[in-house]
Amino acid sequence: MVLEKLGESLKNTLSKIARSLTVDEKLIDELVRDIQRALLQADVNVQLVFNLTKEIKRRALEEKAPAGVSQREYIVKIVYDELVKFLGGEKTAIEVDKSKKPFKIMMIGLFGSGKTTQIGKLLKFYQKRGFNVGAIGLDVHRPAAPEQLEQICKRIDAKCFIMKGEKDPLKIYKAFEKDIAKLDVLLVDTAGRDALSADLIKEIEALNGYIHPDENLLVISADIGQAALKQAQQFHDSCHITGVVATKMDGTAKGGGALTACAVTGAPVKFLGVGERVDDLEQFNPSGFVGRLLGMGDIEGLLEKAREAITEEEAEDMGKKLLKGEFNFIDLYEQMAAMKKMGSLSKLVEMIPGMGNLKIPKEMLEGQEGKLEVWKHIMQSMTKEELEEPELIDGARVERIAKGAGVSTGAVRELLKQYKMSRKMIKGMKGMGDEKDIQKMMKKMQGRMPKGFGV
Repeated sequence: MVLEKLGESLKNTLSKIARSLTVDEKLIDELVRDIQRALLQADVNVQLVFNLTKEIKRRALEEKAPAGVSQREYIVKIVYDELVKFLGGEKTAIEVDKSKKPFKIMMIGLFGSGKTTQIGKLLKFYQKRGFNVGAIGLDVHRPAAPEQLEQICKRIDAKCFIMKGEKDPLKIYKAFEKDIAKLDVLLVDTAGRDALSADLIKEIEALNGYIHPDENLLVISADIGQAALKQAQQFHDSCHITGVVATKMDGTAKGGGALTACAVTGAPVKFLGVGERVDDLEQFNPSGFVGRLLGMGDIEGLLEKAREAITEEEAEDMGKKLLKGEFNFIDLYEQMAAMKKMGSLSKLVEMIPGMGNLKIPKEMLEGQEGKLEVWKHIMQSMTKEELEEPELIDGARVERIAKGAGVSTGAVRELLKQYKMSRKMIKGMKGMGDEKDIQKMMKKMQGRMPKGFGV
């Protein structure tokens, strides 16, 4: 995972502070050197690193901890605060102005940065929030670019406007102006370009001048390194960047250059591409991101994922089942589906406060994910009767289910054991109050009590 080594380095650095008996200038200098080394290894620009650590050192030496807080704890807070400020400070999501028809987001970036793929993710992002979305293909230089955009839009049932064979992007846009006026959100796909390519820069300037996008998002790959600063400056000069989308954040690249490219433009990172799936897009929240890096967790990010995994109707239904003490394999299956929507276990663990510092082996988490997939296949091999009444499953049925799922009988019995544990926990919640109280609680907790966490 991108910046994984940075997170480990920063955690180790802060643990030195926690273990120290006294806080003096020598300790602060050592802290600053460790942070500089960690950030430089993550491909963050040298001058930006020195500016950041200079401020951390100044505050650590000059500021005194408030009452009830030790100086060691206060220094950790200073590091956290300055890293959050360094990455943009407040969360800056794109708020769609509903009075505009459509709200236009133009995507720009280098060749191969993943603009078209990110368009699919953003279309899905706004689609899930109730907006009528669509995309227009203005990349007239890359072979098959219109077809790729068309396929992406088709998969998520979004409107797509392309004109195969036409080489004038402005003519394509003008041809569909009446159609796109019916949309709430329009994503504009442009040609990938080198920041030094004069003809393509001229093209993007012309498009920007005519379309007047509400947002100009620069798509930067995590593997671009420190070249990101120069590229970001050129794009900003051409069409005024309003935000950055950092892609390939699930890979092995260092990623620091992509995340700090916003420093040169003043445009914040707004989204992170964290995987190949259309749902693998996160709103960038500096405080949550730094919290994960330092092992402090990211509750807001966790709740956002949970809200997408469980609807209000599901929360209400679960409230009724809690009241009656009911729980069967269908409920367990729904829990696992919700967990799958929320992302990988390793990402979820990072978001839970305190869990990031436990150093749970990645192999163990990946093994658990694989186990969940096996359990899903086992449940798909059960009859409706067995799903609704798991107590009916005896030795003969275990053998039949195992054979149908292509697994061992031990795997089936392990799932039965997990079911019994979950059912026991659910039964323990029976009698918490009347039905209205339970339903009220579940609605309130919708998105705050991830169903998948019961698995």
